[in-house]
Amino acid sequence: MVTDLLLLCLAGTAAGLLNAVAGGGTFLSLPALIYVGVPPVAANATATLSALPGYMSSAWGFRGDMRAEGTLGLRAILCLAALGSILGALLLIVTPGETFLWIVPWLLMLATALFAVGPKLLMLLRQRGDGIAGPVLSGAAILAVSIFGGYFNGGLGIMLLATFGLLGHVDLHGMNGLKNVMAAVLSFVSAAAFVWADLIAWEQAAVMALGAMAGGYVGARLSRRIVRTDLLRGFITLVGASMTVAFFVM
Repeated sequence: MVTDLLLLCLAGTAAGLLNAVAGGGTFLSLPALIYVGVPPVAANATATLSALPGYMSSAWGFRGDMRAEGTLGLRAILCLAALGSILGALLLIVTPGETFLWIVPWLLMLATALFAVGPKLLMLLRQRGDGIAGPVLSGAAILAVSIFGGYFNGGLGIMLLATFGLLGHVDLHGMNGLKNVMAAVLSFVSAAAFVWADLIAWEQAAVMALGAMAGGYVGARLSRRIVRTDLLRGFITLVGASMTVAFFVM
């Protein structure tokens, strides 16, 4: 029992740190929860809730970098995030555990692939300019990624960064701050639905949330000092690929 709690604390801290710096924290938190015996759907719901303090603390760490960019205002983005997260959460609630366990490796594979090509995708979006997406297309993109995030938190960070690139954002630190604010809204709204559906493993969530809060703030403060982000991204991609293979052979 003590070993399980220590594992969850370490996984939560590492997940919070990774989410603040580059994303991919769910690649660690979800497998850790399933490993200690939490059922798959409940593990995904618990991972979403436990990530919330990390998103909030890292958003606070980036508070001085956020500024208005793109064609959509912050209020519109957050409203769409809330709507999408409700839809995604409801979809998860009605998904049987065995079906979700079958879907997980495919979601992990998609998230890992998007994470791996994230920098090139962002570069391509920036090269095409702000005019590629008006408010309607931007709103549709925000809603789509929010539904994904409400259903499955894995890979959410890089998907949000790519979406912000589509909206015309260019300041990476500001994008990271907004990413964590939006992820916090997504996690809060979907977690509320999961609480209502009684899907949260509370003891495991509390331990992991404390670690995520510490990791999220530290990650936000350290992100500006990381020079070789390519190495960090490569490590996270390797973790995601390993978890994908592990879930496929389960």
